[in-house]
Amino acid sequence: MRIPVVDPDHKPRMPTTPARARKWIASGKAVKRWSDSGQFYVQLTVQPSGYDTQDVVIGIDPGKLYSGIAVQSANFTLYMAHLVLPFKTVRDRMDNRRLMRRGRRGRRIERKVPFPQRAHRQKRFSNRRQGKLAPSIRANRQLELRIVSELCQVYPVSEIRYEYLRADVDLTSGRKKARSGKGFSAVMVGQVWMLTQLEQFAPVAKIEGYQTASTRKHLGLIKSKDKAERTPYSHAIDGVAIAASHFIEYRKYYIKTGYGAGWFGCINVTASTFFVIRRPPYSRRQLHLMVPAKGGVRRKYGGLTTRHGFRKGDLVNSPKGVGYVSGDTDKQVSVSDPHWKRLAQITASKVTLIRRSNGLLVTAVKTA
Repeated sequence: MRIPVVDPDHKPRMPTTPARARKWIASGKAVKRWSDSGQFYVQLTVQPSGYDTQDVVIGIDPGKLYSGIAVQSANFTLYMAHLVLPFKTVRDRMDNRRLMRRGRRGRRIERKVPFPQRAHRQKRFSNRRQGKLAPSIRANRQLELRIVSELCQVYPVSEIRYEYLRADVDLTSGRKKARSGKGFSAVMVGQVWMLTQLEQFAPVAKIEGYQTASTRKHLGLIKSKDKAERTPYSHAIDGVAIAASHFIEYRKYYIKTGYGAGWFGCINVTASTFFVIRRPPYSRRQLHLMVPAKGGVRRKYGGLTTRHGFRKGDLVNSPKGVGYVSGDTDKQVSVSDPHWKRLAQITASKVTLIRRSNGLLVTAVKTA
């Protein structure tokens, strides 16, 4: 296991051993820090002795409901994460928004007058543009980008490897090539958009699914069949295999006796920290509800603020332990665990703020 290191200017350097990190902290040469992705690291208070770095690669295994991310060097596995993606939540909320909008339009129109005289608003713009990135897919990719941006702040990342879904697609526009009259794929549009965003952090390489599977098999890594399992063996292990493909590859060769093929390169997969990350499932404030309230007064629903100075998602300390603010009453604050299960409703004066919400719920999971 290795501890990330950043210099006084917060530029990432090569990770160090836990023993050396403890000595630096004890002597005042470094201070403790934690990233939003849950990673503990140290920041030097003096200039580092060297600036040479080795190859550190991020591997991303994107999915629809879950994704896996890993950071790998030639000698160590540095970080693993299992992301619970907000696909279903965003899709359901978009459906509800559409229903509420239709309901408001239906209530606004006077149906007793002739159709040409009704209050139908003319379209302000055409929303039938091609290559549109669906909100649910955008939310998935943005969560992955958030974690990648946090990792690039503490690791000297030399390359990002992304598992790419192969299809007949024009990579410039993200549209599916004309074939039997079919339209473009929203998943492909999301992949092209994601690759463009990742290039802002480090050089990007595309890896296909069969390459991930063969690398994982060669390394002897066993993948769980339960994709919802919150262990390194569901998705994070694929992130390790994707990152490892930077250091090893299967290729053909020729010798005097004939042609052959085999694995070239060397890598060491080790135990590392593992985190389960998701977004806080709080509701946004709704100006309009499904059914209008009697008297025209809408009840308060959703929002991030509370009546006691806290915000939903804030990390707080309470008599029931450390948790996240998930709601409030007139005199109490609801405190929940990282799985968003309520621990208790506690008097606001007994709750103290640790840090403001960063939009992530991070759970550190012990691995064997």
